[in-house]
Amino acid sequence: MADAQPSLARYGWLSIAAALATIALKSYAYWLTDSVGLLSDALESLINLVAAVIVLVVLSIAARPPDDDHAYGHDKVEYFSSGAEGVMILLAAFSIAYTAWERLTHPEPLQQLDLGIAISVFASLINLFVARILISVGQRRQSITLEADGKHLMTDVWTTIGILIGIGIIAVGNHFEVTLNLAKQLGMNGWEILDPIIAILVAINIVWAGLHLIRRTIAGLMDAALPEEELAEIINVLERFAASDQITYHALRTRYAGARRFMSVHVLVPGHWSVQQGHDLLELIEQQIMDKFDNMDIDTHLEPIEDLASWRH
Repeated sequence: MADAQPSLARYGWLSIAAALATIALKSYAYWLTDSVGLLSDALESLINLVAAVIVLVVLSIAARPPDDDHAYGHDKVEYFSSGAEGVMILLAAFSIAYTAWERLTHPEPLQQLDLGIAISVFASLINLFVARILISVGQRRQSITLEADGKHLMTDVWTTIGILIGIGIIAVGNHFEVTLNLAKQLGMNGWEILDPIIAILVAINIVWAGLHLIRRTIAGLMDAALPEEELAEIINVLERFAASDQITYHALRTRYAGARRFMSVHVLVPGHWSVQQGHDLLELIEQQIMDKFDNMDIDTHLEPIEDLASWRH
């Protein structure tokens, strides 16, 4: 684990670079168009920058090897990053919704939509490219920090898509001088009412992404068991050895912290076995389980199958 993690920090720098570029582009697009939708997009990119800095710090800490004060490593620090990202996504959503509501009650005309859309599309493509890299690497290296940051950027992409659809409709509607009754009542011209409405809908949508990240963070911090498919892999190995009447197991416990998995199990064997026999069996079981996972810390406990005390755990 320690050998694999240091290289992940460079993805933190990639995320920071993407955030800086998109902040500049989307802020310029808002300045040109005065679209509240594009303003909300720029605000979310600012949060992306804060998240990217947290990612860089967290990945650097997670890469440290175990020490006397942290015998199980530093991987769990990744949950501070994913939790922070989840909260920031929620804050961005509320900020977007508030800003959009203000525009609904105090409408202003939009300007230079064509150029604003072009700039935002370019910024969104940057986020899409970086997000796909972060999600792919995060899933492959089992880093919830990178995966969360990638999904955070993807919410930014979907936000931009929704906003651009709204602005595009506004541009077409204004071109053909189409007018909505509701827009007239609010003092807006034509289809411009869609700008804040779509911003609010986008805010509602990205709330779910934030809640999902927070739920995963809580599960990791609460030492939730491994996913069912991974637990099934472990049980399949143990059951092959338990097929013999002389060997069984119980007290199987699993958890995960970042990319690392942990498990403990009690293996019961005949009491007349030698220490060497028991040791060899545990080594074989552990090796077969570790062959199925990249990072697995296994704690096995050997007990005599005939002793009633062995079954009281």
